[in-house]
Amino acid sequence: MTSAENRCSLCGEPAVVRLAEPERRLCAAHFIEDAGARVFAAVKHECMISSGDRVAVGLSGGKDSTALLLLLHPILPALGASLIAVTIDEGIAGYREETLKAAESLTDELGVEHAIVTFTDLFGDDLDRLLVGREPQGCTVCGVLRRRALVEGVKRVGATKLATGHNLDDEAQSVLMNVLRGDLPRLLQDTSAGYPGHFVPRIKPLAVLSEKEIVTYLLLRSYFRDLPECPYAGTALRSEVRSMLAGLEHRHPGTMLRLMRFRDGVRRSACPAEPAKALSTCRICGELASGEVCQVCRLLGRDGK
Repeated sequence: MTSAENRCSLCGEPAVVRLAEPERRLCAAHFIEDAGARVFAAVKHECMISSGDRVAVGLSGGKDSTALLLLLHPILPALGASLIAVTIDEGIAGYREETLKAAESLTDELGVEHAIVTFTDLFGDDLDRLLVGREPQGCTVCGVLRRRALVEGVKRVGATKLATGHNLDDEAQSVLMNVLRGDLPRLLQDTSAGYPGHFVPRIKPLAVLSEKEIVTYLLLRSYFRDLPECPYAGTALRSEVRSMLAGLEHRHPGTMLRLMRFRDGVRRSACPAEPAKALSTCRICGELASGEVCQVCRLLGRDGK
């Protein structure tokens, strides 16, 4: 690429990124503006946030949730909504301490209210001790408990929406994982409407941005931090799917967007033979469950098994 070609499509300044659909090259300032505009357009188009909403951002302190808070912070007042950050402290030694500091530093800088919910408070122990003897199940156990902790955190702060930092890569990976597992119910599942009395609607404003775009955005805004990776991250199917999908995206650009369109098409065309079965509530904790006992109570051994 010649220097003449590597110019911002809007102003002619040196470009830092090349984007597709539509094809364009953008300088640092216009990329930051473009990323914000795409997130704002998605929030408006999908009616994610309404006037009067109290939006809780699930803030881990990592790159995605950091970008989410930075992008939502300036636009929520224009939508008549307020913002609060909720951080889940699982108690992962050598990992959570640094990300927690990053979350606290960011909320202090932005002047955003910040609540912290710990696994020890909710489940009686931290994740490291809960996983003793079953470390290979780390991601699965953590995922189940984190979701419950976020539900509890949102309740405690009185939020009406929960915003999570899932990006385009995350969403495309989930689609492929559900296809590989043959899990049609999860492919069709949409939590954006919430479940009255149990959890508030969940929104994903970053689903229009790829992981690379988020890293670029943070670097250009000087908010990128080289934080440690979760020690349990490599134990999940997602780790394999992430590598496979990254290779496919590199060789066949647009693969992730096509996966998302496939999922949306399946959801639009789905016509169940019978009405969906309503979820029951756990006989032990009263939260939603697909059976008599929820996953959380089973994992914590509260069912006596």
